[in-house]
Amino acid sequence: MATPPRRPTNPMAAAEAAFKPVKKPATPIREPATAPNVRELVSIRIDRAVLDHFQEDGAGWQDRINDALRQIVVGKPPV
Repeated sequence: MATPPRRPTNPMAAAEAAFKPVKKPATPIREPATAPNVRELVSIRIDRAVLDHFQEDGAGWQDRINDALRQIVVGKPPV
């Protein structure tokens, strides 16, 4: 049985194999937070009249907006 040659028979294929780009592993998909009642910082655009309505009562207007949106999500009309 003949021994295989020490050098590849096709030098072009050997060169391409040597300089082939390395495939990077795919980045893992980040799962959203699953803890209950976790708030996330977001930026939204709302009408000035809507903002004025929620800011009329002073501090806590962001919580009032959140409560109104939560009531809509669960199917209750906002108060």
